[in-house]
Amino acid sequence: MEHTAPPEQLLADTCLAFAPVTQQRHRADGWTPETQANFIRALAAMGSVGKASRAVGMGRRSAYRLRDRAGAQSFAAAWDRALSMGRIRQFDYAMDRALNGVTTVRILRGGAIDVTGGPDMDVVRAAIREDAAPLKATKDTV
Repeated sequence: MEHTAPPEQLLADTCLAFAPVTQQRHRADGWTPETQANFIRALAAMGSVGKASRAVGMGRRSAYRLRDRAGAQSFAAAWDRALSMGRIRQFDYAMDRALNGVTTVRILRGGAIDVTGGPDMDVVRAAIREDAAPLKATKDTV
């Protein structure tokens, strides 16, 4: 069995370093320190709390409850940094697709091939919606 280092050591050399939130109950399917570190990594890659929590097999509401738990200040700070990084990454990706376009290859009936290219505005709209989501959520909760 492979032994992994604690998350604070795994992320110690990055801006995402954090002290994991202590578990109230020890559950194999709960927010273990390894799951917390993987969530922060996924959040930095995806820029979406829902997608990151699904990627680690947890629920979005559960992630927010963990963030709000006493002693989770370090985790919450890493969350904020990772979310910002992920949203910047997704926005850059969307702008690249919008400016440089995408190539779509379709094989039609009879073996004909249709190659089209152009900007992917759906990705741009999705990136803009993701940036607007926290503003709407903050407004609703205040």
